[in-house]
Amino acid sequence: MSIRNLDDLFDPSSVAVIGASTREGSVGYTVWRNIRSGTFAGPIWAVNAGHGSVQGDKAYASVADLPGVPALAVICTPPATVPGLIAELGARGTRAAVVLTAGLTAEQRQAMLESARTHVLRILGPNCLGLLSPPAGLNASFAPDPLSSAHVAAGSLAFVSQSGALATAMLDWARARGIGFSRVVSLGEGADVDFGDMLDWLASDAKTRAVLIYAESLSPAQGAARKFMSAARAAARNKPVLMVKAGRSSEGQRAAASHTGALAGSDLVIEAAIRRAGMLRVDTLQDLFVAAETLTRFRPAVRGADAEALARLTLVTNGGGAGVLAADAAARLGLELATLSPELVAALDAGLPANWSRGNPVDIIGDAPVERYVHTLRTLLAAPAAGKVLFMHAPTAIVPARDIAAALVPVLKEFPGRLASCWLGAGAVAEARALFIEAGVPVYDTPEQAVQALTMLVNYRRNQEQLLEAPADAPPPALPDDHERAAPGVRELVDAALAAGREWLTEPEAKQLLAACGVPVVPTRTVIASPIAAVAAATALGFPVVLKLLAPEITHKSDVGGVMLDLGSPAEVADAATRMLERVAARRPDAHIEGFTLQPMVRRRRALELIAGTHIDPLFGPVILFGAGGTRVEVVADRAVGLPPLNEPLARALVARTQVAKLLAGWRDVPPADMAALHGVLIALSRLMAEEPRISELDINPLLADADGVIALDARVRVSAAAPGGEARFAIRPYPAELTESYVWETPAGPRTVTLRPIRPEDEVRHRDLLERTSAEDIRMRIFYSRRTIERSELARLTQIDYEREMAFVATAPMPAGEGPGGGDEETLAVVRTVTDPNNHEAEFGILVRSDLQGARLGQRLLTKMIHYQRSRGTKRLVATVLRENTRMLALAKELGMVSDSQQVEPGTVRVVLELN
Repeated sequence: MSIRNLDDLFDPSSVAVIGASTREGSVGYTVWRNIRSGTFAGPIWAVNAGHGSVQGDKAYASVADLPGVPALAVICTPPATVPGLIAELGARGTRAAVVLTAGLTAEQRQAMLESARTHVLRILGPNCLGLLSPPAGLNASFAPDPLSSAHVAAGSLAFVSQSGALATAMLDWARARGIGFSRVVSLGEGADVDFGDMLDWLASDAKTRAVLIYAESLSPAQGAARKFMSAARAAARNKPVLMVKAGRSSEGQRAAASHTGALAGSDLVIEAAIRRAGMLRVDTLQDLFVAAETLTRFRPAVRGADAEALARLTLVTNGGGAGVLAADAAARLGLELATLSPELVAALDAGLPANWSRGNPVDIIGDAPVERYVHTLRTLLAAPAAGKVLFMHAPTAIVPARDIAAALVPVLKEFPGRLASCWLGAGAVAEARALFIEAGVPVYDTPEQAVQALTMLVNYRRNQEQLLEAPADAPPPALPDDHERAAPGVRELVDAALAAGREWLTEPEAKQLLAACGVPVVPTRTVIASPIAAVAAATALGFPVVLKLLAPEITHKSDVGGVMLDLGSPAEVADAATRMLERVAARRPDAHIEGFTLQPMVRRRRALELIAGTHIDPLFGPVILFGAGGTRVEVVADRAVGLPPLNEPLARALVARTQVAKLLAGWRDVPPADMAALHGVLIALSRLMAEEPRISELDINPLLADADGVIALDARVRVSAAAPGGEARFAIRPYPAELTESYVWETPAGPRTVTLRPIRPEDEVRHRDLLERTSAEDIRMRIFYSRRTIERSELARLTQIDYEREMAFVATAPMPAGEGPGGGDEETLAVVRTVTDPNNHEAEFGILVRSDLQGARLGQRLLTKMIHYQRSRGTKRLVATVLRENTRMLALAKELGMVSDSQQVEPGTVRVVLELN
């Protein structure tokens, strides 16, 4: 994970083109022409072993002959020459290279990477189009001449593409529409610089306000998924990140894998990763621009908004047809048309004719004068319950569209971020469109496009909310008294199966495993393959019962007639067992029948059949699946996938993405299901996947859910000695509970047991209390200015961190009797946090101790723990910027071995540094 030397890719001081050519139409010819036609201000050198000049410019025979060290090299020579050129450039001091060459063998590619690694030289490519950096006037690509840097406008959108062909198409499409770019990057094979690196670099690029991505596949390398997720989450907190991920269909996935030589991955899992990272996925390249325009226009208003509030929409039109089209699109895409209250209708009546629609869509009639437009929009925008307002206008001969727009602009400036518009037509509305665009109002071509854009806004906000959730403290759900808890633990069950040479647990073992995790299961008895034994077990359990086959080779028992339901008597059980043995012998003579399992027939008439499970994705590791279950699960295909670790809000969001969620909420006289119990099952599966890496696959189907709770009726568990799972394979690093420690803190009031542990999302209330009980002066010492309040979103950002990139240790202790801020029986006394750069070179720290507890060595203990942690992570140095007047912090830094740096970040500050590794 590194952004080292990427500055030299986009803002180099000098450029050399290795393989610059005189042969028109070649890559070397085109690259040199493109660089020469730009406004790049630094030296550019051509290297060509056979010619003394290229396109009229002096050429050098080799890298050794260059008059200086190129900061960036662009290589378009045969594959066999690339590793040696990289080694030579690295030795001279070049720090970045664009390798346009295609066709490198695996050995050549590896040699190239090893040569680069020796000199910390970064490589874009190979087999890529190159890059454009319009702010630097640089076009280091072989894009066609009309797309040279002289013709690509500088803008604030960055476009990163895995496909060079689509990059050129995007440039052409954008140029025709006057859209500019800050950076355009073709990754090619991504041997070194990949999506994660680009997201890291662009996240802090001041010239980029939104990042657009076209991806076909992601790197299958170990750790690549976690790197991508950490970079994506960090970037998405700073600016919109929008992605077109090709390969939704199985055919598209195969084509993507063939094209890139990497794994395309399950589309459901990719969708879950994009959502969890706070990004937005769109379907087409055109949608990228629509989404970027929408999000950047609306983003300030969206930051604190609730996604469900954003999903309310009021339509305003001067003609019924546009309103109908927009209403149809809203219904199809899941947006709710706001209900106009009687008070709002009365307010609209004051300026509308008697025959207006008196509902939503608000049709102000085609003969509307300017005053009617102004009255309607001012009234609706002043009503928060109207939600987002979509204004649609078809040109009429009554009033010119420009006059309407000019009258509306002052109104819209009073209510920023509330209105989207659609000026239907072309020439007749061109001036009106321009006025709205100048005023910062999004303008769309059609009603359907406008509604789709607003849907993107809602989906983006929902994805962002997943980063801000603060789950309430809650213990794992307890098992009801009438459900059996299996004695063997999870590890023992897996050990036994692997020791027996089996990759599948038996059904009873699978239920024992679930019970050990806290998932309610139906009591199950196992007997030999005898009708008499089955009758005896059924009699002991009580009728009616369910009879199932027990055979290791048969995991889908229903497919061979291996499940019989609702057997109400000994005779029915005996007959069912006899016929089941006969059927299986005929259909699966290879199967080894070990016996039967019997369980009570669970009668929960209003319960829904669900499926919950886990599997190992080749790219993103362990994933959690939830959806509608039963025997028709593959046919219905109502399912959603989430990445662990899960907490209650993330489990809730996972369930909400399915159609069966509507039924779980209750209907008619059916009460809602016990959602807390359902979420508890998903969280239990998440914990199981972290704790037992040898579980490769798990299905609970059916999992019954109703108002009385949940219960697993059947389960399949697959295990592997290769241990493909575990928290080390999670794409998002789970909570590092192993870093928790306790000690006895001696205070004037007596000893207190203090726990030092990583911060959790559940700490939000306690963290707010810590800040409220810290003086304004102490806070100023920490963040250099005083503040009296903190936004909820910032609190969530401080407590819900990415443990792969950040760390915050809190010191907590049991609450003294009679006190409490509402965050449980524990209080936060102090916190130390670090943010590590993507290169893992520097971790910047800050520390805050509650004002009434300072001077008691809490800060020293916390900071020492952080030093040990960052050292164990391989971080090179720990740094902090401290006010000169903060003598207590400077003394602590000196005590722990830190030294003052000559670098002064701000006036009146001191930069302290501790070398770690």
